[in-house]
Amino acid sequence: MPVNRATDQPRILALETSTEYCSVALSVGGDIRTSGKPAGQKHSEMLLPMVDALLRQAELETADLDAIAFGAGPGSFTGLRIACGVAQGLAFAIECACIPVGSLEALAEASGAKRVVVCTDARMGQVYHAAFERDGEDWVEVVPPGLCDPDALPELPGGGWLGCGSGFDRYPQIMSGPCKRTVTEVRRGVTSHAREIALLGARYLSAGRVFPSSEAAPVYVRNKVALTMEEQK
Repeated sequence: MPVNRATDQPRILALETSTEYCSVALSVGGDIRTSGKPAGQKHSEMLLPMVDALLRQAELETADLDAIAFGAGPGSFTGLRIACGVAQGLAFAIECACIPVGSLEALAEASGAKRVVVCTDARMGQVYHAAFERDGEDWVEVVPPGLCDPDALPELPGGGWLGCGSGFDRYPQIMSGPCKRTVTEVRRGVTSHAREIALLGARYLSAGRVFPSSEAAPVYVRNKVALTMEEQK
């Protein structure tokens, strides 16, 4: 995959809208600029203006980019579609690669730990979860992204795991299940941000883990977005 012709430093735009927070990042040879703010349900209104502002700060245009990374989920269905759609549209227009980055892996990257179990609130009384162990700069997927009840997370091998993500805040019963025996610390306030999407995206680009814009896709995990009336009762 070619990088910037003038500097030989990859220029990667990163987008993350899998939660209620909307963030963008721009990595130029490892130097990362970021922007983010709470979006509620306004990601579609906020994302492109944030991208334009960040590119202007760096005195770049979209045509200068080598790849576009996005938080591929799991997370908010609407948020995932917005980030993926914008990434595909921009990448198609400038003929560059797309880099889907797992939002749970990005949380593990943000935690700063070596063994991380990530749980995020999936609504409907459930959590998205995954577990990762660091191997050098890379992450090994110990438990792949999944969906379960808060007290039914898969058993983790060994101990010394760090827990992070909104699921631990929303569902304290997580720590009454199998995690009680393996998670020794829960770190609050770790959120998915485009900064980590950019960091991981640069590693993915270097390893050739990229896709044409037409093949990039979110990771939904769940195929249901709401409870039926009977289930709500």
